[in-house]
Amino acid sequence: MEATEAMKATEEHATEDAELTSYRVVDALRTFGANYTEFTRRFAAWLGLHSTDAAALAEILYAEDQGAPLSPARLSERIGLSSGATTALLNRLEKAGHVVRKREHSDRRIVTLRSSPEVRPQAMKFFGLYTERMQTAMSRYTTAQLQEFQDFVTQLSKAMDSLLAHEYHALEPGAHPGTQKD
Repeated sequence: MEATEAMKATEEHATEDAELTSYRVVDALRTFGANYTEFTRRFAAWLGLHSTDAAALAEILYAEDQGAPLSPARLSERIGLSSGATTALLNRLEKAGHVVRKREHSDRRIVTLRSSPEVRPQAMKFFGLYTERMQTAMSRYTTAQLQEFQDFVTQLSKAMDSLLAHEYHALEPGAHPGTQKD
């Protein structure tokens, strides 16, 4: 009987440890997200832009760096703005000389967003230290650990995307998630 009680206590302790660890991981991700938001706000101030415009510019720069430039529609999804609001934002960024809209595809209706040659060196100057510090922090981990973490964050993002698309879609004030009107 004592062995069974000891096993139950061990299982309960392991469950409590897992819950505490999960809480700490989510808290660390929230803190990183808040820090990244502040970093973007400071990038905006440095360039003299509104924070939403700077966030859009950062998305455009990042997509270019990944070899997959954004369309206005994809940018709209990434920053959570309507197509009309994204058009107004792009007009501001283009007028300020930070963004260029190009027609690079055989289908001339497709517009690709590119950073201007003038803004890229500024962005590299600002983000250089950030990139260096992130690479230093990540160098402590093996490729396998980083891949596992990437999978973990991807799964969290998919869960969040599903919540936003279904349970929290068109949620009205005072309503509970998952009880949306049809």
